[in-house]
Amino acid sequence: MSNLLGLEVKKVTETPPEEVERVRNWINSEEYKEKNFARQALVVNPAHACQPLGAQLCAHSFEGTLPFVHGSQGCASYYRSTLNRHFREPAPAVSDAMSEDGAVFGGQNNLHEGLENAVALYKPKMIAVFTSCMPEVIGDDLTAFIKNAKQKSIVPKDLQIPYANTPSFNGTHIHGYDSMLVSILQTLTEGKQVEGRCTGKVNIIPGCDFNTGDYREYKRILKEFGVPYTILADVGDTFDSPCDGTYNIYAGGTKLEDAADSINGKATITLGPYATPKTFNWIKDNYSGKHVSMSMPMGIEKTDAFIMKVAELFGKEVPASLKNERGRAVDAVTDSHQYMHGKKFAVYGDPDYLTGYVSFLLEMGARPHHILCSRGSKKLEKELQTLLDGSMYGKGCKIYMNKDLWHLRSLVMTDRVDAIIGDTHGKFAARDAGIPLFRFGFPVFDRVNKHRYPIIGYQGVVNMVTEICNKFIDIKDETCEDRYFEMMR
Repeated sequence: MSNLLGLEVKKVTETPPEEVERVRNWINSEEYKEKNFARQALVVNPAHACQPLGAQLCAHSFEGTLPFVHGSQGCASYYRSTLNRHFREPAPAVSDAMSEDGAVFGGQNNLHEGLENAVALYKPKMIAVFTSCMPEVIGDDLTAFIKNAKQKSIVPKDLQIPYANTPSFNGTHIHGYDSMLVSILQTLTEGKQVEGRCTGKVNIIPGCDFNTGDYREYKRILKEFGVPYTILADVGDTFDSPCDGTYNIYAGGTKLEDAADSINGKATITLGPYATPKTFNWIKDNYSGKHVSMSMPMGIEKTDAFIMKVAELFGKEVPASLKNERGRAVDAVTDSHQYMHGKKFAVYGDPDYLTGYVSFLLEMGARPHHILCSRGSKKLEKELQTLLDGSMYGKGCKIYMNKDLWHLRSLVMTDRVDAIIGDTHGKFAARDAGIPLFRFGFPVFDRVNKHRYPIIGYQGVVNMVTEICNKFIDIKDETCEDRYFEMMR
């Protein structure tokens, strides 16, 4: 090894190749797995992001809304770049760039200057403020700061500025999403409830879903029913807008007037119960109409439940078009189940995704052998166990709450599976184990257009079955000796 001057650089320590090989083999052993699972004060590669990132996703989901990070510039760059890499679209947001002065004296001056510049430069209809670690540690009072900004005419008094406390050192991106969503709805619906008025619409809360294709699928299904709707909140066009030569900083999003009027809706359905508990509890106390909490409609059974609930709430027959879609999905499952039947999977991700993955795999006769959630709960564990107990293919499958992807690596190296389902960060474990990783969820950095096609609904069933089965067929085709594999019977 040499530096730019051509001088020899002496290594601090030399590790013999034999020792490197010994450790490489040891970390794949049961002995290491026991030590790995015994650790308590260290997290390695957690399967989640931080609260502000989820808050920013939520802020992007409303028309004309500018996400505003009250915190350091570096933190804001992380949230933006992560969303940018997943969607391959711009993620416009601003920050008040708190630094050492803000940490000592508080961030009110930063916030006021940032709000004033944001209004002047970007002319948003709404500014959604959320925090990073620094203002949370020092205890900045956003309520007072924003009130003072309006009293001093730094921003227009009628400008909507919802805010959420989203400390990065606590919770995950789904908790930040939930906090931002409930704050936005509280702000927009204030004084908008009208006694006896009903919009006739259903409010759909998809939860913290990073698949733009899912939002379009929800809308399409409801249009087939002829049911008017409001998506709370809709990121479908924000991060999947057309490339027409013109940049729109505020593409898509739920219209603010629709969100404000959602409090008078006929019914509200949350399809992300683990991502929006705070929001849904507030809605039950304040919104008109019926309130329903359901699992994310992944797989045939959960999609059936969603379809039938919409039909029940609005007194409508299930459209023939959706019945035909269901039939085609069942046909796709029947045609391809042999390629997944009996296969063992390791799955990880956000709680709402996990319940969908497990339900889908059990329907296919596959076994979700290792189920891991890095920030789970007893409620989630109980629901997952109920799914496993309800299927013969759930026998022997295990659930690991509050574990990370280094735990997952030990699991797939010592108790082998055929594939992993999860986001991009599982690729290291998959490569070491020599098995495929099916990239669903968030984030997906190393594949393109994954966010564009739905994994919910009957079309989602077809999409997932097709991707998973074709990969197994590819592996067989590339490794078997029969050059006529699947060509001749």
